[in-house]
Amino acid sequence: MENIIKDSSTRIKTGLVLLLAMLIIGYIDSYFVMWLFFGGLLTVSLQESMKLFKMKSTEIYYYTGALWCAAYFYPNAQDLIFVLLVVYGSILAYKRNLDKNLLLPLLYPTASFLFLLSLYAQFGMDSLLWLLVIVAGADIGAYFVGKSFGKTKFSETSPNKTLEGVAGGIVVAAILGTIFAIEPLSLLTGFIVSLFVAAASVFGDLFESYLKREAGLKDSGDMLPGHGGILDRTDGYLFGGIVMLVILRALV
Repeated sequence: MENIIKDSSTRIKTGLVLLLAMLIIGYIDSYFVMWLFFGGLLTVSLQESMKLFKMKSTEIYYYTGALWCAAYFYPNAQDLIFVLLVVYGSILAYKRNLDKNLLLPLLYPTASFLFLLSLYAQFGMDSLLWLLVIVAGADIGAYFVGKSFGKTKFSETSPNKTLEGVAGGIVVAAILGTIFAIEPLSLLTGFIVSLFVAAASVFGDLFESYLKREAGLKDSGDMLPGHGGILDRTDGYLFGGIVMLVILRALV
């Protein structure tokens, strides 16, 4: 019981620190600060993903560092991922000995952070707040609905998730997301976007669980006391952010 209380206390303290950091960054609302913030998260996430993919390579840091620096100046940062794919393919074809596994951390989590940076650049801090509400709503809603009504297992990848909990979480997230939807979206459009983003966040969490299960790890890292690693906390956003940007670009 003491350990449970202590762990909960640690989780709450860490959560409050993260919330305070987000509030400060949101108040500053600077592209440079956001670029630095996401860049810091990406650096740690990259280290964690290397463990999940069971890789030991320093090349990926050089490629990703150059990519992230270029992203600061390029208006559509996520497009650069395709440029790097061309570079990878060219080097692989020329040298014939480039580690093909380098593509894995390029796609996860690097591509997702580029999408998050583009989401902020194009739709502002309000879009990130909206994403935060949706993913948090899906997570919290799934927990309480699952605990109260959950009976049907959702996936073998994550035995603790129930179909009822996932469905409840998505509905809760869609309702909350409708309230926080950015202008000029209508209520119906805000609801639909929130619904798809919430569903994507669920599978982002499931994908992270799959990677940890394959790697035989409980957490992706230990940077956040009581929470695990950066990827443990951002998995839903890494999938949800991509879906949100793609849909918003089609609608706005």
